[in-house]
Amino acid sequence: MGQNALKQAALKETALFLGLLFFGLVLMPIAIYWVGQNVFGRYGGYGYADFFGTLSENIRGGDRTAWFFVLSPYLVWQLLRLTLSGWRRAGQRAD
Repeated sequence: MGQNALKQAALKETALFLGLLFFGLVLMPIAIYWVGQNVFGRYGGYGYADFFGTLSENIRGGDRTAWFFVLSPYLVWQLLRLTLSGWRRAGQRAD
């Protein structure tokens, strides 16, 4: 793999990470708050701002659960990649 191809792959992976981090930081909390409101009823705090404030406070405080929540879209994507790679390799060995 040439240096240019390596740079391009790193740039692509960084863009993917940042896009999925944005999804985990911005879009997922909105969706979870909305679904929670419609399924379980009113949030115990003072609305979405309080919900997001608590989440961002936990992230800044280094709470592992909050970080897992935010990074979960990227982690799921990597798990899918790993699974597909394993299936491909298993299929090659069977031939």
